[in-house]
Order: sequence, then structure tokens, then C-alpha cells
Amino acid sequence: MVLDSQRPSTRGILCNAGAGAAAGVIAATFVCPLDVIKTRFQVHGLPELNGRRKGSLILGSLEQIARKEGVRGMYRGLAPTVLALLPNWAVYFTMYEQFKSLLHSPDDNNQLSIGANMIAASAAGAATTIVTNPLWVVKTRFQTQGMRAGVMPYRSTLSALRRIAHEEGIRGLYSGLLPALAGISHVAIQFPTYEKIKDYLAREGNTTPDALSAADVALASSVSKIAASTLTYPHEVVRSRLQEQGHACNSEKRYNGVVDCVRKVFMKDGISGFYRGCATNLLRTTPAAVITFTSFEMIHRFLNDLFPPKRRHQTL
Repeated sequence: MVLDSQRPSTRGILCNAGAGAAAGVIAATFVCPLDVIKTRFQVHGLPELNGRRKGSLILGSLEQIARKEGVRGMYRGLAPTVLALLPNWAVYFTMYEQFKSLLHSPDDNNQLSIGANMIAASAAGAATTIVTNPLWVVKTRFQTQGMRAGVMPYRSTLSALRRIAHEEGIRGLYSGLLPALAGISHVAIQFPTYEKIKDYLAREGNTTPDALSAADVALASSVSKIAASTLTYPHEVVRSRLQEQGHACNSEKRYNGVVDCVRKVFMKDGISGFYRGCATNLLRTTPAAVITFTSFEMIHRFLNDLFPPKRRHQTL
């Protein structure tokens, strides 16, 4: 993701969107089983696994899901996840590049300040969150359905969207939006950190950020993701709990908004309650980030080579 000296062209926007969507889908498919476990930990706490030690909770949970629900259970929510990630990363990477271009000035020497990078990442994150929140609600419901008695399972992503809209209205589709928007702090940390690590590795390797190897991109993406995830994880617990309970008239209401959810989680479980599933989350998000960012960079370079900017031909 190198800053262009001009505003992104239509070709550049399409390359960003295509590379972002493809990278997101590849990553989501790879880590879906861990995502299912993480969501269930966040919403329902740690499962009973017949005396298994904590260190084996993840493997035990995978075995339990595979035994009770089969392989299909390990990939619950994958369809809405893919449907959400297609626009999610397509919109995010495109908006991020657009905002970077708007904040760039000729005096920046092709590098944005940390503050400008944070603004670009946050603005892109807000736009993406608002667009995709209904699909993340459906993903959470799919991954936790069957764990609540008396709730009719959703049949498909489209039927779930229709049913939530009918039973709960727009409020149901945007359950957890406030903590999701709070999660913008995640990308506000992750992307500037990612860019700075890339700049450092490029200087050390006497190259440019756009020419870094896949290994260097993987290193930059993993370090930035671990830092951002650890610092901002509590909002994910709150978001998942609010999305899972929804706003249906016949559903159990455990939390009356964000503040009530934070208070009840803290009273019941203390600080550790806000880090339920954090280890699983890191095991999921770190390789997901590596796959997403590395795939994005490599696919983006391929698309740029396949469809080079017109100005390159003009300078020959």
C-alpha cells in the first residue's frame, strides 16, 4: 500500500477493491473454525470439556464441535462472513487509499505522518463498519445458534437478514454498532503500526515498502495485528454479546445497551471477562492478518502488473 503521487484512478480503486476482497475471503476460510470458537467463548464463556485443562480448551472445543455438529459446525457463519468480508476489505482498502491520498501533500516525501495514517485508517474503518454491520450480526447469530433454547435456527444468510429486519427492525440489524465503531481504535493502531514497520524493514533492506518480500509483509502484519488486538479486544466481547442477544421481542434481554453490558461483565467476571477468547482470537487473527495483508500486497502487485497505469506508457 504505497502512496501514489496522484489521486487513485478508477483502475487503482478497482485493483484495491479486488485485491482486498480476495485477500479477505482467503483469510476468512482458513480461520473460520477458530472464529466460531472465539465467538462462543465471548458470548457463552468457557465450555465444559470433561475436565480438560485450560491449555487444551481450543483443541477440546474443536473436537466437541466436530463431534456434535460435524465439519459444518466448524464453518458456521462462513457464508455471512465471506459476504461481509467481500465488501469489508474491498471498501476498507479502497477507502484507506482514498483517505491517504486526500491527506497527502507534495511535501510529505510520499510518507504520511502517524496522525494522518490514524485518521485515514479510522475514517475507512467507520465507513466499512456501517456498511457491513448487518452481515456481522448474522455471522454472530449463526455461530452461536443452537446454544440458546427456544430460538428457531436461521436457514441462510438472506433469510436471517430478512427475519432480523422483520422481527427486530433496523435496530436488530445494527446491534453492537456502537462497540463496533469503538473498534475503529483497532485499525487506528494496526495500520499506522503496519506502515511504520514496513518503512523500517524497507530502510533496513535498502528497498521500498512496495517491494518488500512476502516474509517481511508477514512480519509487519503479524506484529501490528498482535499489538492492536491485545489493546482493543474488550470491545469485541461487548459487541458479540450485544449482537447475539439482539432486539427481538421474545428474546432474552441480558443487557440494556453498551454501558449495562460493560458493567455486568465486569461485575461477574472482572477484567478477565473482557478477555474471554483472547488467546483464541490471537491464534485466529494473527494468521488471518498475515494471510490478508500478504495476499493483498501480492494480488495488488499482480493486478498492477496485469493492468499497468496509463501514465507508465506515457513516459516510455
